[in-house]
Amino acid sequence: MKPFSMKHTIVVALLFTYGCSKFVDVVPDNVAEIEDAFETRNNAERFLATLYGYLPRFASINNPALLGGDEVLVQANRTEYWAARRMALGAQSAGNTLLNFWSGGNGGRNLFIALRDCNIFLENVSVPFDITDEEIDLWTGEALFLKAFYHFYLMRMYGPIPIIKENIPIEADVNEVRVSRDSVDDVVRYIIDLLDQAIELLPDGIENEVRDLGKPTKEIALAFKSRVLVTAASPLFNGNTDYSDFVDQEGNHLMNQTYDPNKWVMAAEACREAIETAHKNGRKLFEFVPRGSESFSERTIKKLSIRGAVSSEWLFNDELIWGSSASPVTLLQNWAQGRLPNNIQVENRQSVQGWWAPTMRIAEMFYSENGVPLKEDTSYNYEDRFNVSTVGPEHIHYVVEGYETANLHLNREPRFYASIGFDGGVWEGHGINNDKDGSGLFIRAKFLETAGLLDVNSFSLSGFFAKKLVNYRNVQATNVNSYARITYPFPLFRLADLYLLYAEALNESQGPQAAYPWIDLVRKRAGLEGVVDAWSNYSNKPSKPSTKDGLREIIHHERLIELVFEGHRFWDLRRWKKALTVASGTARGWNIQGRTTESFYTVVDNGIFYFQLKNYFWPIAERDIVRNPNLIQNPFW
Repeated sequence: MKPFSMKHTIVVALLFTYGCSKFVDVVPDNVAEIEDAFETRNNAERFLATLYGYLPRFASINNPALLGGDEVLVQANRTEYWAARRMALGAQSAGNTLLNFWSGGNGGRNLFIALRDCNIFLENVSVPFDITDEEIDLWTGEALFLKAFYHFYLMRMYGPIPIIKENIPIEADVNEVRVSRDSVDDVVRYIIDLLDQAIELLPDGIENEVRDLGKPTKEIALAFKSRVLVTAASPLFNGNTDYSDFVDQEGNHLMNQTYDPNKWVMAAEACREAIETAHKNGRKLFEFVPRGSESFSERTIKKLSIRGAVSSEWLFNDELIWGSSASPVTLLQNWAQGRLPNNIQVENRQSVQGWWAPTMRIAEMFYSENGVPLKEDTSYNYEDRFNVSTVGPEHIHYVVEGYETANLHLNREPRFYASIGFDGGVWEGHGINNDKDGSGLFIRAKFLETAGLLDVNSFSLSGFFAKKLVNYRNVQATNVNSYARITYPFPLFRLADLYLLYAEALNESQGPQAAYPWIDLVRKRAGLEGVVDAWSNYSNKPSKPSTKDGLREIIHHERLIELVFEGHRFWDLRRWKKALTVASGTARGWNIQGRTTESFYTVVDNGIFYFQLKNYFWPIAERDIVRNPNLIQNPFW
């Protein structure tokens, strides 16, 4: 590593700071602070810890992928000032940038400061007199990984960004400070170079799980590399002619204009290597195993296997490759939890909010029990889905027998029942350890019922609940105002995600035959037949999986189902260039003001999702363009 140098530790903030009258922001104020920061290994380790502090809060309202798309609604009394919800309504503008991760503001943090600090660390990690060579290598690997992550996070939001290879010295002139945007291909190459360097230095696994869980390893870096390359190979970034006029000052394209199929080959190879490493480290798809006195039906065990892949504690979840323990998952669970105990006292209802409301399009997205889309299933009466039936015993453990509910809630795949809470739907766990006789708690979502509209704040706008996000052992007390929660890390990368990325890359690079095994692994855990058999036996498009185009559509659909509520749909629809047609339109749900079965099961409009071509990338704030004219604004803003 480079030795300590005053020249490279006085840092220019590259016009991405708030100061209106300055071209530069000199950080820190004097060299002595840098000398102190790297005087000892303990000080250097504390500096390294601050680099992790810039990681976004993935389970919070400031993660655009959770509430900024078309997956979930929260009623307006709560979200009036939430930047992500305003983004979903089309309120983003260059004059008022929401979730601004470029220069900071409106729920976003300036990630160029994170990159600056990564560079400071990398330039000085070898300075402490008492640091070992092994620590230098390990900490360098961590900083390189974080530097790659922050570049990718910005690229995914803004497209072409300035590559921050090193910090600008204080004596630089104005032209050096006024940086330009690098092309997406150059940014991707730089990210991959950083990751390749990090992979050589990072450990195979975590030795001290209590202290280091969540820090990058070879396995995590390889998985992240696969995501970067799949993203770069996708239509948004690979031959996107919508951006044919997006050029720099010299006329060079900032977005490549020619589709490159080799990008999918590279992505598939990265996925393969990541999967092999994950398997060597004992990663496998999560399968629920009852604990202690628990005795559940096979259907419930299947639901808890699907749900547990997300909401299980890290040490019990062999599927989790990388998760964020710093995010407030406790709050997210509170918002997703529907009120269950029918005898709960009035003063205790507020211990859960239940306002994280999946939309009707998400409820309809899940397959039928035959593992194909509702519109394609030859045995499913799609036109009858909003009508009501009385539930028979064949639906035990899914819906309460004798209950009147919508046909939409019946004859669905296990992931629907594991992921969505709905009126009449069984909510496994929550203090119930034996359900083989069909007993258990269930959602009552009609007006003034336990999980329904009872006040102006704590209710689901759609009548649906994001059950998948709630650990099955959480319990809302009936006689005290408390909600006992099991915490878990918000999943950033799990094995099913990696399998589906690999299936996608293989289908694009080699064709359907190579991709079948990997998508079928995910479907098998969900209790479904493989794609070829399911479409052949039940779909009105039986040959769909046999073509690249057909299987592409299936893989896309599979990702949207398997990874629902985990922050993937928002980015996937963008990289596939589907957001313009899929992520806009009316947000629908059940009529939560309905007191009767007939009135509740009426589909109503709850607002809109607004997406335009320009929304594929964030705008750069006007004030930043004024400060640095070399920062060309994103198209259509």
